[in-house]
Amino acid sequence: MLPEYPFASHYHQLPAGRLHYLDEGEGPAVVLVHGNPTWSYYYRNVVAELRLTHRVIAVDHLGCGLSSKPQKYDYTLASHISNLESLLDSLGLERFSLVVHDWGGAIGMGLAAGRPQQVDKVVILNTAAFRFHWMPRRIAVCRIPFFGEILVRGMNGFAWPATFMAVTRPLSPEVKRAYLKPYNNWHNRIAVHRFVQDIPMKEGDVSMAKLMEIEKALPQFSGAGRMLILWGGRDFCFNMAFYQRWCTLFPEAEHHCYEDAGHYVLEDAREEVIPRIAEFFRREV
Repeated sequence: MLPEYPFASHYHQLPAGRLHYLDEGEGPAVVLVHGNPTWSYYYRNVVAELRLTHRVIAVDHLGCGLSSKPQKYDYTLASHISNLESLLDSLGLERFSLVVHDWGGAIGMGLAAGRPQQVDKVVILNTAAFRFHWMPRRIAVCRIPFFGEILVRGMNGFAWPATFMAVTRPLSPEVKRAYLKPYNNWHNRIAVHRFVQDIPMKEGDVSMAKLMEIEKALPQFSGAGRMLILWGGRDFCFNMAFYQRWCTLFPEAEHHCYEDAGHYVLEDAREEVIPRIAEFFRREV
């Protein structure tokens, strides 16, 4: 059993494999969408808290966590959005809220863009759902042809460094092992590498048109009480420029920056962030 992860596993069958997800609690639905190289384990403490008052669904993207890891699959932004749409349709959800982090921002807001009338609230955690023509060098090197794949898949040079580069408070050995367990060999690290390859940086990149479509749709989610932005201020990737962009796009949103927290804000600022998320979802809009 993984530490702090005492949840039942559920699976949704897709043409390319099984999509693993958690489905805990009863009440208004909240969908938790992770990024790279995490999985639903990142949200374990959010699930434990929110399931007391809500139905909480935490997905593992195809290729991630406890989901299938097909080797012949495109792993694009549009595909991840389509997979999430398929899951929610299978569950019959008519309304839901979102919590998004890292790549989960583009995936989750891509889902929302296709069905804005179904979305109640959104929590933004160190992520982007818009164009931004900057990338840290330590991620750019993972995109170098051939070398990047050897680094990420062969040497675990993305998921493993994230266990200490993405936090400012050291993770326990047990939690580190839990984060890395689904990504323990070349085969199982395929999506970690494909996510890095798929980052849209310029016109013509595979997922750029989809990202532009999502960016254009963002204003639909304006409105007092609909969005909460919680940010780790020492994120080396989604830095303060991304935070300011969110605050500019949604000036009416409640926002908080935790200056000493890193990219994994749910780890570094757990005691402050999780109660704030729970309180936000208990509020009437």
